[in-house]
Amino acid sequence: MTKRAAKLTLRDQLEDKTRITVLPGVFDALSARIAEQAGFQAMFQTGYGSSAALLGMPDFGFMNAGETVDNARRIIRAVKAPVLVDVDTGYGNPLNVWRLVQDLESMGAAGIFLEDQIWPKRCGHMVGKDVISREEYLPKLKAAVESRRSKNFIIVARTDARAPIGLEEAIARGKAYKKAGADVIFVEAPRSIEEMKKVADEIDAPLVANMIEDGVTPNLSAQELLKLGYRIAVFPLSALYSATYAMREVLTELKKTGTTRQTRKMMVTFKDFNRFVDLDRYMGLEKRFT
Repeated sequence: MTKRAAKLTLRDQLEDKTRITVLPGVFDALSARIAEQAGFQAMFQTGYGSSAALLGMPDFGFMNAGETVDNARRIIRAVKAPVLVDVDTGYGNPLNVWRLVQDLESMGAAGIFLEDQIWPKRCGHMVGKDVISREEYLPKLKAAVESRRSKNFIIVARTDARAPIGLEEAIARGKAYKKAGADVIFVEAPRSIEEMKKVADEIDAPLVANMIEDGVTPNLSAQELLKLGYRIAVFPLSALYSATYAMREVLTELKKTGTTRQTRKMMVTFKDFNRFVDLDRYMGLEKRFT
């Protein structure tokens, strides 16, 4: 199956109302390869994870458009599964969004998440965030919709209005964003199962639920979310947090004892990792060319 053919299945996944698409968060080419090997049929390039991996900094508006696009290029090249890219607020005005969509679609991205926060933004589960007006966001959304060349490029419209303005405004924005052409609606950070159900009951569109471990939204399973009416479950930080934990444990033990014997169980082997990154393939290519 070609990379393009694989990506065309994402809209089909959304149109199947009997299933929910689970998107693991990936932050570099290696984490994307791991997600694909684990069997995921699509994935999400997390801005939070990208900021941490590339800059060692929090999801606080430090990533710029160039860094996001460069990271997307590496991730997309590494896998065949569709990659949805977190583009924060679009890094500027509607024209910036227009170009960003064209750049990402041309390199093979399967879609974007575009949010309505004031720039510089912050992680949706942090305190102190605020949103721009609907009148300022809608032109960005319309630019994204009109810029894409294929309907298979998915536009996810995200609103962070729940925290600063309230759930009713967040729902109203979700409805307006769907009417403006968004394929999927993402109401960020509802605070209870009741709020999540209210969102699903009132917005007639495929919906995203964001499952951040220890975040403000109840952490539910994919099947529980499907029963509530959600069509995409994003687990954006699970891989980042688990990788951070394992590296911290191994390196702490190494510094303390001068060996990794006690933490070897947290590692793959040298041979396994070489197989994972297709070393034999590249050694074969080297023989052919030399």
